[in-house]
Amino acid sequence: MAKCAFLGLGVMGHPMAGHLVAAGHEVRVWNRTKLKALNWSETYKGKAFDSIDGCVDGADFVFLCVGQDKDVFDVMEFVLVAAKPDAIIIDHTTASSKCAQECYAKAAERKLEFIDAPISGGEAGAVNGQLSIMCGGNKDAFEKAMPVMSAYAKAMTLIGPSGSGQMAKMINQICIAGVLQGLSEGVHFATEMGLDMETVLKAIGKGAAQSWQMDNRAITMSRDEFDFGFAVDWMRKDLGIVLETASENNIDLPLVQDVQSRYKVVQEMGGGRWDTSSLIKALKD
Repeated sequence: MAKCAFLGLGVMGHPMAGHLVAAGHEVRVWNRTKLKALNWSETYKGKAFDSIDGCVDGADFVFLCVGQDKDVFDVMEFVLVAAKPDAIIIDHTTASSKCAQECYAKAAERKLEFIDAPISGGEAGAVNGQLSIMCGGNKDAFEKAMPVMSAYAKAMTLIGPSGSGQMAKMINQICIAGVLQGLSEGVHFATEMGLDMETVLKAIGKGAAQSWQMDNRAITMSRDEFDFGFAVDWMRKDLGIVLETASENNIDLPLVQDVQSRYKVVQEMGGGRWDTSSLIKALKD
């Protein structure tokens, strides 16, 4: 069993660190808000630390699950100094590929491994240990990390060199944005035409239109229920990374641009913490 440090105990990190404990690993945790780390340590058999240095010291694997590029860089300043040689740093934050590549290079200078490993599956996937992980980094480090990450993942794929995991997450978000926009318009159209959504789903839910979003969100979208799942604020952050990367590489993504602007409308309604399926509100209201 491995000695693990887990930095960042938000909606995703809290249950993920708990799964590591359940798998038999020695787990230490740190969170910027100290109370969250203390609350975690009262739920799981693990130790909360006030400092990143103390949490990371002696760890075989250091996990990050924070907010965005700036947060990754801030935490990595301490990790790079405190981590023991040959430790493997696994960053589950959805960040830019440039952030991943810079962290990888700095880690290599200190004989540390860095894997960018953004996750997909949402809060339910984290709670149930059924996340999908897209990784970028060295093959040897990835293979060492796989048995540990399996505590909370159902699928782990090495996409390529550093930054590739974040690129794959961008593609994941592009595809989700497209599906949600199409589903929003479909549900909105059905409602406006006076059709019963449950009956419509019986007809189209097993054919070519079927998707996870349709199975899990179509009915709640028709009822204006959005108090669960992946928040609009997070999706706007992720799509912002996508659009910035696309712009730097002269790639046209008109659908992502449109969806990003519609999520801004949802935020302005006060729906920043609503589930991403609230995209339909930009059509309804």
